[in-house]
Amino acid sequence: MTFNPVLSLYVLAFGTIYVLYFWLRRRFEARSRATKAAAAEAGLLEPASLHPVIDPSKCTGCAACFYACPEGDILGMINGKAELVEPSHCIGHGACKEACPRDAITLVFGTEKRGVDIPDVGPDFQTNVPGIFVAGELGGMGLIRNAIEQGRQAMDSVRKLERRRPSSAYDVIIVGAGPAGFSASLAAMQHKLRFLTIEQDSFGGTVSHFPRGKLVMTAPATLPLIGKVKFKEVKKEKLLGFWEDVARKTGLKINYGEQVETITQTGSEFEVRTTRASYATSSVVLAIGRRGTPRKLEVDGEEQSKVVYRMIDPEQYQHQHVLVVGGGDSALEAAASIAEQPGTTVKLSHRSESFSRAKVKNRDRVKAAELSGQLEVLLQSSVKRIGRDDVVIEQKGRQLTLRNDAVIVCVGGILPTAFLESIGIQIETKYGTA
Repeated sequence: MTFNPVLSLYVLAFGTIYVLYFWLRRRFEARSRATKAAAAEAGLLEPASLHPVIDPSKCTGCAACFYACPEGDILGMINGKAELVEPSHCIGHGACKEACPRDAITLVFGTEKRGVDIPDVGPDFQTNVPGIFVAGELGGMGLIRNAIEQGRQAMDSVRKLERRRPSSAYDVIIVGAGPAGFSASLAAMQHKLRFLTIEQDSFGGTVSHFPRGKLVMTAPATLPLIGKVKFKEVKKEKLLGFWEDVARKTGLKINYGEQVETITQTGSEFEVRTTRASYATSSVVLAIGRRGTPRKLEVDGEEQSKVVYRMIDPEQYQHQHVLVVGGGDSALEAAASIAEQPGTTVKLSHRSESFSRAKVKNRDRVKAAELSGQLEVLLQSSVKRIGRDDVVIEQKGRQLTLRNDAVIVCVGGILPTAFLESIGIQIETKYGTA
């Protein structure tokens, strides 16, 4: 047999590529296993919202879903198949499903262990109560781009309704000024509807609650009246600034600091009663998100202005004595960020014996701040009283009185399920179903 140097070169090149491929594959799988193990250790294996379920019988391990996901290592590869390795980070982009060439991915809400309450909403975003629509995060879509699109589509459905309203009533009242409510408001302007937008908190909804500098948008979106917004990755401040500029240029008016208390139906109209007034309308778009109303500590002194329920800018707490209450990611991020500011004294109070609900990176950050002396952690503790310049905390049977200038309470929110049910909207609890 004659030696063929060209063929030998091809065989060598192919063999090198083959070995390199499997070496990289094994390294990728090792990283995926480590990521999943860390999530399991932290108790973070339950997705918060819409998420993918992969059918292993269809998955070929091509990793197209991994590369399509804009959020990082949400998906990984284990035993040659795609798996959700950081479930708690998934916010329901759906890019993985679109990228899969074998249709091996289904997007679902909830899991077998953890149900997710979702309003019963039709393809036109109308609930089982005719005239009331739901858009955005409340319906399970946490992605900003999806929320913006749903707000626009919901308003397209609203404008098609047959109206017999008196001149004193609105065509539609939009509840919430987050991405979905903002988009719905611009669409109402575009369709020349008589509308009112009500927001209990501040412009931007959940986005305004994110920590400073957080990347909040990973895909372009189309805003009514404006067109395509070409942001792909943008920080919270820039996105909110852009939205505020749009609101200014379009003349959009929003009633801030006004909370909806009840919505009742009389004939073909709805009465929306708020903390300020009562309004008549033909339809309602609920874009209120899933955070609901911040959960309070229910202790003396909590009504003071120094008590807030989110951290926006850690720099405002320089040279202050700060107490952060909570054990989730928002509490740990707030405590660690404030502890980095000059002259601060930061205490982190949590009622449990560990931060089992928080991500590993946030727990590590808090541990490092504690070891450096920037932060004091008070586990198994609870706030008993908030004074003008102090707080009283009980920890393991003893009471501590601490100097205090500011309290940040991060103990979650009261979901709006009861409010929705009071309107008559049907709620379905999803356990790993679409």
